[in-house]
Amino acid sequence: MSQFDVVIIGAGPAGAIASALLNKKGYRVCVLEKQVFPRFVIGESLLPHCMEFIEEAGMLEAIKAGISDGFQFKNGAAFSWGNRYTTIDFTDKFSPGPGTTFQVTRARFDHILISEAQKQGVEVRFEHSVESIEFNRQAAVLSVSDPQDKAYQIEAQFVLDASGYGRVLAKLLNLEYPSSLPERMAYFTHIDDNVTDPTFDRNKILICTHPVLRDVWIWFIPFSNNRTSVGVVGQPECLNNYGCEGAKAILKKFVSEVPMLKRILSNAQWDNEVPFRTLRNYSANVKSLYGEHFALLGNASEFLDPVFSSGVTIAMHSAKLAADVLHRQFSGEAVNWQQEYADKLQVGINAFKTYVNGWYSTKFQDVIYAEHNNPEIRRMISSILAGYAWDENNPFVTNSERRLDVLAEICGPAKSC
Repeated sequence: MSQFDVVIIGAGPAGAIASALLNKKGYRVCVLEKQVFPRFVIGESLLPHCMEFIEEAGMLEAIKAGISDGFQFKNGAAFSWGNRYTTIDFTDKFSPGPGTTFQVTRARFDHILISEAQKQGVEVRFEHSVESIEFNRQAAVLSVSDPQDKAYQIEAQFVLDASGYGRVLAKLLNLEYPSSLPERMAYFTHIDDNVTDPTFDRNKILICTHPVLRDVWIWFIPFSNNRTSVGVVGQPECLNNYGCEGAKAILKKFVSEVPMLKRILSNAQWDNEVPFRTLRNYSANVKSLYGEHFALLGNASEFLDPVFSSGVTIAMHSAKLAADVLHRQFSGEAVNWQQEYADKLQVGINAFKTYVNGWYSTKFQDVIYAEHNNPEIRRMISSILAGYAWDENNPFVTNSERRLDVLAEICGPAKSC
């Protein structure tokens, strides 16, 4: 039986960062990944807070080199509703830390991260699936199947679940329970955008509110190689009862109804090698983020919504928190996983959740689209949208719901123009 200090389930951003950080501390780490990399996945617009973890994991130079693979420099977010257009500058923010990042093709990005972890000494086993797990007083024992469906066991003092939407341990340990967020779905693809409009800013993600249906929105994430990730998000009954059938028809229909997208995509090429895809019922929650010999990271613990691109940031932040607590535990210190991991991680998740809920209730949209905003308040909001949702010096983090309610009341209902 193979024995490791830590086994990590999943080779995505959370798994790659956690494995590198623990490997740097001298622990024997094995990553089990059921897929072959590179593989297609969304969540392509990073937030600046991510750059801190990438740098600490020793992967920053490799990511910067990815510019030649279509990675796009990113310095903020843009929002469009009807003929209204506004931007948030991530370099003008309340919290310390990087103010820029990249928009990335996740297949290439994730492959770079886990490849760098391998170079640093992490053992990675692709096409190895965790089938079951048992715990004893000293360790966790995982039953795994290899690419030939041959079963074997692996023992670890601790297991980190970074399996994302697979949510391996949450399912095996019956930890799942429904999210409090309404069910939503997305239709998405990659296109050749062929944007020639000189006023369009490729350095920002573009989030478009539908001109009539304010709980429906479209993401537009440009890369540096004339390619763009585009997707529409809304409740299933809305998207699927809109007079067209099939992912491609539905997506193109909604995009055509957004004035800015209709203008800048007049020369777009929609027929390409990337299929039109669907993701449904993605929001999730769990009863506990940790146990005797395990902890859940990133999307394997809780996933909110893609509107503010928080998924990868939460994944990396959770990886850093868990790696730090685990190192202290392995060093013989008494640790409290609830206080030092779950509660700390929940600070940022709760802050993001406030603004996700506020987006769909339109309170936060009213703030974003307000014609006049206090510059200091805008800097605090910029920090959260840049990923610094754990900065408890920011009152829009610690008192997020109350602050948003007051701010929305001051701004009043936004009007499309």
